[in-house]
Amino acid sequence: MQVDIAVPAGARSGQAPTWDVGTDTLLWTDAPAHTAHRYVPGHTDHVMGLPQQVGAAKPRSRGGLVLHLAEGIALFDAGGEQRTWLVYWARDGVRAGATMIDRKGRLWATTVGEGGWLARVTADGAANIAVPGLVAGHGIAWSPDDTRMYLSDGTARRIDVLDFGLVAGAASNRRALVDVDGEPGGLCIDDTGRIWVAVRDRGEIRCYTEEGELAQTIPLPARCPTDCCFGGPDLTDLYVTTARDGLLDPTEADGALLVAPNIGTGNRPYSFTG
Repeated sequence: MQVDIAVPAGARSGQAPTWDVGTDTLLWTDAPAHTAHRYVPGHTDHVMGLPQQVGAAKPRSRGGLVLHLAEGIALFDAGGEQRTWLVYWARDGVRAGATMIDRKGRLWATTVGEGGWLARVTADGAANIAVPGLVAGHGIAWSPDDTRMYLSDGTARRIDVLDFGLVAGAASNRRALVDVDGEPGGLCIDDTGRIWVAVRDRGEIRCYTEEGELAQTIPLPARCPTDCCFGGPDLTDLYVTTARDGLLDPTEADGALLVAPNIGTGNRPYSFTG
């Protein structure tokens, strides 16, 4: 399986790769470096500095970005200059975790730390906790038919599944789907419903079926992959963020943005409606 270095970024902890279908670019962040990135495949990786840790940068349907920062959810205008707090939920010992946008344009975000949670945020800034007591929710995704939500739990070392109601934006009946031999990071879903997950302490991407059976393992040149998403004009390339913090003698691949071309076809990503 071909895996290339797309950007030798040297990221401390890259995360939240997100394909922006409106610009054919890849958004990703380096949380401890306080930077959000926009990668133009084959060309430039643009970097935006921020005043605090940033867990994710997602496109907005109105233009600009919605950012999951250490202290909450913020809106940035198209120029990246004007910031407006949408939700301010700063807590000691809690930092930004995973972030995803559902088909209705709602934002779902986890926080990492004791007392963390999974919350749903609507365009008007209304926030509701869907899953309390989540210490390390590293990934969020939905099945192609939007009837299931997947949640990777780094502390429990497993991938959970919840029943999902798209119209109401309701997630319930959380139960274990896969016990992962390793710490699961971010995950994404392909158009057949298979689950692709970065295993943070194994240096690999794993693909599981909807039933939780291991279908494929992709070894990576980086030791700590953190998250993954499908991207490219046809959503056929798998992008992987990685980390180098805490590694002895990191290589060029550690902290790089990686890409595995033509590996499958992902689901279409969505923009936040706020």
